[in-house]
Amino acid sequence: MSVLEIAKKRFSVRKYADKSVEKEKLDRILEAAHVAPTAANMQPVKLYVVQSGEGLAKIGKAANTYGAPVAIVVCADKSKAWKRPFDGMITTDIDASILTDHMMLEATEQGLGTVWICYFKPDVLKKELELPDNLEPVNILAIGYSEEPEASTERHGTQRMPMDELVTYL
Repeated sequence: MSVLEIAKKRFSVRKYADKSVEKEKLDRILEAAHVAPTAANMQPVKLYVVQSGEGLAKIGKAANTYGAPVAIVVCADKSKAWKRPFDGMITTDIDASILTDHMMLEATEQGLGTVWICYFKPDVLKKELELPDNLEPVNILAIGYSEEPEASTERHGTQRMPMDELVTYL
């Protein structure tokens, strides 16, 4: 499958089957994160892969993971951040987002569903997972086998802004 085909196939899954994700598939998803680019190759990220019932319950105090058997908490390491010298913008959230996108696309390639979760209580998540002060949770990626019907790969033609509004050629 091409990258564009995978991107069109991916959709947000909010209902998961009661089935574990195979280690080989999870390893491929994590490898996709590992090869993702980061600003100045600083790699200011840390992933917490949560699969145990106890761990998922801890995350559940901060967010709804929709019954997914795996939740990856994507954190930005503020101590390793690259800062743009012109305006001081720190790129950790961007770097964490690129890793998350790579993982979502690989999960889709592996026949798994995902949902990118930003609606969570960061203070609760930090406390429950005992995250060090330098780590800030950016998002949670829920992963598992979808119990929802697949979304149409043609939906973007009606659910996205028209291409001429998105793109400006200069």
